[in-house]
Amino acid sequence: MTQPPADAQARRAIPPVICYPTETLPQPDLPLYRAALSGAEVTDTTLAPPRDACSFSVPAGHFFRISSVDGPQVGDLNLWNAHDLTERFYSGKTRALHGTHVTTGDRLWSSFPTLRPLATVVEDSLDWYGIDAFGGSVHDVIGTRCDPYTGNLLSGTQYHHCCHSNLTRALAEARDLPLHEAERHVHDVLNVFMCTGFTRDTGQYFMKASPVRPGDHLTFFAEIDLLGALSACPGGDCSSEHSSDAAACYPLKVEVLTPAAGALGGWQSPQVNGYNRTHGTD
Repeated sequence: MTQPPADAQARRAIPPVICYPTETLPQPDLPLYRAALSGAEVTDTTLAPPRDACSFSVPAGHFFRISSVDGPQVGDLNLWNAHDLTERFYSGKTRALHGTHVTTGDRLWSSFPTLRPLATVVEDSLDWYGIDAFGGSVHDVIGTRCDPYTGNLLSGTQYHHCCHSNLTRALAEARDLPLHEAERHVHDVLNVFMCTGFTRDTGQYFMKASPVRPGDHLTFFAEIDLLGALSACPGGDCSSEHSSDAAACYPLKVEVLTPAAGALGGWQSPQVNGYNRTHGTD
């Protein structure tokens, strides 16, 4: 280890600066969304089987709810613009704007060059969890998704029911795409119900048993027409293993909820980002 300089303590003591102050970030109208949700009816239900994935579609101005059923289970969520798969959930920018974990009032943002809200969290039955003594919290945008490539790299396996492969199959089926083409659109996820953080001593990404129980749910408002895919992770509640056939796994339920006519008043989908995309060439 390098010998610390004489002013090492002073350098460490410099206070941090928030990279993206959000005082000017457009805020969702949560009272409007909640009022519309209170009268909304379930119009479609899909199950992500244990160690597998499902796809679902949500029109703009509708809601979708992910619920735990049968037992504690975490899920990996991908979202796309239903009309353009190149506009998709951008976990990195969502993390930069809202923090490592999302909850009520936070939004899932889309990739460049559109950078607009795809969905807004309206309800989170686990918002009571907060940040625990280990630095863990729920619904993270820091992890990626369990995948066959890392498994092969670390242990030489050919494991096909990890979340990356599950999402690839679900998208391929939903859009009648070859697997290799669908895979290009699978992206870093929202880890729904997963409890994660970073160790204080080594800075390593950790997981721990999720606090989710049957009946817990996370409800979103669809800001644009969405195609979604949800994988019920082969890690179960992620209390011990991260991709295996040994962990206890359970399904996850996705419900689409349609609000009553006129419940959203004059609400409109957000426009794409206003940057002119000239990148200094004018």
